[in-house]
Amino acid sequence: MELLVAYENDPAGHNMAKFLSKEMTKDGDLFRGKYYDLLIIETPAISADWLDEKYDYDGFVFLSKHAAESGFLALTCHCTGNFSEAKFGGNDKEIAIPHPDLQKQYLKALKQNQSQFSEFQITIEATHHGPTALSKPSIFIEIGTTEKQWTDVELCNSVATIVHQVLSQSIPKNPVAICFGGTHYPTKFTNELLEGKYSLGTVTPKHVLDNLDEKLFSHIISQNSMAKTALLDWAGLGKNKSKVVEFLESTNLEVIKL
Repeated sequence: MELLVAYENDPAGHNMAKFLSKEMTKDGDLFRGKYYDLLIIETPAISADWLDEKYDYDGFVFLSKHAAESGFLALTCHCTGNFSEAKFGGNDKEIAIPHPDLQKQYLKALKQNQSQFSEFQITIEATHHGPTALSKPSIFIEIGTTEKQWTDVELCNSVATIVHQVLSQSIPKNPVAICFGGTHYPTKFTNELLEGKYSLGTVTPKHVLDNLDEKLFSHIISQNSMAKTALLDWAGLGKNKSKVVEFLESTNLEVIKL
């Protein structure tokens, strides 16, 4: 069973949590449900590395707002981790265990309901921010991009409904790939989730590849033990292309260029 988590001062996450909790039973600090439990926390979700010291679940699903300087409207999801200094929660150079199959199923469900969200881009984001130290898989599900959307109760309820629909059904198993290259909003990898056969683990974008060394690479591989394949945004690897290829040659992963 998954634990849904929302920070009480995050308007989008809290709105989604309030909607879902209406059909749940309060038990201490938890809301209990048939398919998942729910927790509203008093501290930011990006710093919730403490959760599995107190709560024993199969995984953690964080309900959150999404902000972007560009202001373009997006509904996003992503796994977490820091490729360098931990400026937004978690630990330095630590990658969380991803939640590949849940991510794929959620993004496909969003896309199937695109008509409800016609103004929004539906996309994954590259791996970023905390928490990073949880011992179980985790994923962020986010509503962007300004306070207008975060406080739009109808929008938050619609996204929460899709979260419920995904978690109340069996999540299909897919072959898992880790990803290297591309931008923060990686179009090729988003398309793979929507149209291809792979679920995706950690997504290491082009702009962090300078930080990739042997130790960090080995850590990424370890945290993605379910992955048998590496997908490369071949045109989006930049000057670090040869370094990434060399690291991957030391593994048993099948390498596919996109």
